[in-house]
Amino acid sequence: MSSDLDATEPVMPEPPEPVPAVTPERVLAGLALLVPIVAMLWVSSYDKTGPAVGGVPFFYWYQLLWVPVSAVFTVAAYLLVDRDEKARKAARKAGDAR
Repeated sequence: MSSDLDATEPVMPEPPEPVPAVTPERVLAGLALLVPIVAMLWVSSYDKTGPAVGGVPFFYWYQLLWVPVSAVFTVAAYLLVDRDEKARKAARKAGDAR
Protein backbone atom coordinates (compact mmCIF):
# COMPACT_ATOMS: atom_id res chain seq x y z
CA MET A 1 0.00 0.00 0.00
CA SER A 2 2.88 2.37 0.64
CA SER A 3 3.94 1.89 -2.95
CA ASP A 4 0.64 3.47 -4.07
CA LEU A 5 1.38 6.56 -1.97
CA ASP A 6 4.90 6.84 -3.36
CA ALA A 7 3.59 6.84 -6.91
CA THR A 8 1.16 9.69 -6.26
CA GLU A 9 3.55 11.97 -4.37
CA PRO A 10 4.82 14.86 -6.45
CA VAL A 11 8.50 14.77 -7.28
CA MET A 12 10.31 17.79 -5.85
CA PRO A 13 12.86 19.31 -8.23
CA GLU A 14 16.37 19.69 -6.95
CA PRO A 15 17.14 23.24 -5.81
CA PRO A 16 19.65 25.05 -8.03
CA GLU A 17 23.22 25.26 -6.78
CA PRO A 18 23.74 28.58 -5.04
CA VAL A 19 26.06 31.03 -6.73
CA PRO A 20 28.71 32.21 -4.26
CA ALA A 21 28.43 35.84 -3.21
CA VAL A 22 32.20 36.36 -3.26
CA THR A 23 33.87 35.37 -6.51
CA PRO A 24 37.42 35.98 -7.73
CA GLU A 25 36.12 38.54 -10.22
CA ARG A 26 34.46 40.56 -7.48
CA VAL A 27 37.56 40.42 -5.28
CA LEU A 28 39.72 41.67 -8.15
CA ALA A 29 37.20 44.41 -8.91
CA GLY A 30 37.33 45.54 -5.29
CA LEU A 31 41.10 45.58 -5.36
CA ALA A 32 41.09 47.52 -8.63
CA LEU A 33 38.91 50.17 -7.00
CA LEU A 34 41.00 50.19 -3.85
CA VAL A 35 44.39 50.82 -5.55
CA PRO A 36 43.76 54.46 -6.57
CA ILE A 37 42.19 55.24 -3.19
CA VAL A 38 45.16 53.91 -1.27
CA ALA A 39 47.60 55.63 -3.62
CA MET A 40 45.97 59.01 -3.04
CA LEU A 41 45.54 58.55 0.72
CA TRP A 42 49.21 57.65 1.15
CA VAL A 43 50.27 61.30 0.99
CA SER A 44 53.79 60.75 2.29
CA SER A 45 54.61 58.82 -0.91
CA TYR A 46 54.18 61.96 -3.04
CA ASP A 47 54.67 64.81 -0.57
CA LYS A 48 57.77 66.22 -2.27
CA THR A 49 58.66 68.76 -4.93
CA GLY A 50 61.10 66.82 -7.09
CA PRO A 51 61.40 65.54 -9.73
CA ALA A 52 59.64 68.27 -11.65
CA VAL A 53 58.21 67.61 -15.10
CA GLY A 54 57.99 70.68 -17.34
CA GLY A 55 58.37 72.91 -14.30
CA VAL A 56 55.45 71.23 -12.49
CA PRO A 57 56.43 69.84 -9.07
CA PHE A 58 56.10 66.10 -8.45
CA PHE A 59 53.28 66.66 -5.94
CA TYR A 60 50.99 68.02 -8.67
CA TRP A 61 51.87 65.92 -11.68
CA TYR A 62 51.73 62.69 -9.65
CA GLN A 63 48.17 63.45 -8.56
CA LEU A 64 47.16 64.41 -12.09
CA LEU A 65 48.70 61.20 -13.41
CA TRP A 66 46.31 59.23 -11.19
CA VAL A 67 43.25 60.67 -12.95
CA PRO A 68 43.60 58.53 -16.12
CA VAL A 69 45.14 55.65 -14.14
CA SER A 70 42.08 55.64 -11.87
CA ALA A 71 39.84 55.58 -14.93
CA VAL A 72 41.68 52.49 -16.21
CA PHE A 73 41.27 50.74 -12.84
CA THR A 74 37.58 51.68 -12.75
CA VAL A 75 36.97 50.31 -16.26
CA ALA A 76 38.76 47.10 -15.29
CA ALA A 77 36.55 46.77 -12.21
CA TYR A 78 33.44 47.36 -14.32
CA LEU A 79 34.45 44.71 -16.84
CA LEU A 80 35.16 42.19 -14.06
CA VAL A 81 31.80 42.77 -12.38
CA ASP A 82 30.01 42.66 -15.75
CA ARG A 83 31.69 39.34 -16.53
CA ASP A 84 30.66 38.01 -13.12
CA GLU A 85 27.05 39.15 -13.60
CA LYS A 86 26.86 37.39 -16.96
CA ALA A 87 28.20 34.19 -15.39
CA ARG A 88 25.63 34.47 -12.58
CA LYS A 89 22.81 35.00 -15.07
CA ALA A 90 23.94 31.96 -17.07
CA ALA A 91 24.13 29.86 -13.90
CA ARG A 92 20.60 30.93 -12.92
CA LYS A 93 19.27 30.04 -16.37
CA ALA A 94 20.99 26.65 -16.20
CA GLY A 95 19.47 26.09 -12.76
CA ASP A 96 15.99 27.05 -14.01
CA ALA A 97 16.29 24.71 -17.01
CA ARG A 98 16.63 21.67 -14.76
